[in-house]
Amino acid sequence: MNDKDNITVGKYLVSPITKALEDGWYACSVSIRSGAAGARHDRVLRLTRLFRCRLAAARHATAEGLQWIGQRHPAIQGAAAAAA
Repeated sequence: MNDKDNITVGKYLVSPITKALEDGWYACSVSIRSGAAGARHDRVLRLTRLFRCRLAAARHATAEGLQWIGQRHPAIQGAAAAAA
């Protein structure tokens, strides 16, 4: 995860997480954090698609996180679809 990949939307922080697999593919998850200081809540969604590059995996994770909180981000969703 790279801090520059994080997106803040209202009270949510959406953070894509990627992992390089032994076979050269990338798996991804997304962390959705809400709340403040003493009452933070993190939800982590593990996604099942695999990708050939880290960037495509991160874009897909971000798009899924934004969809989960009910936000649409056309630039990210379009880029994730194109990279798949």
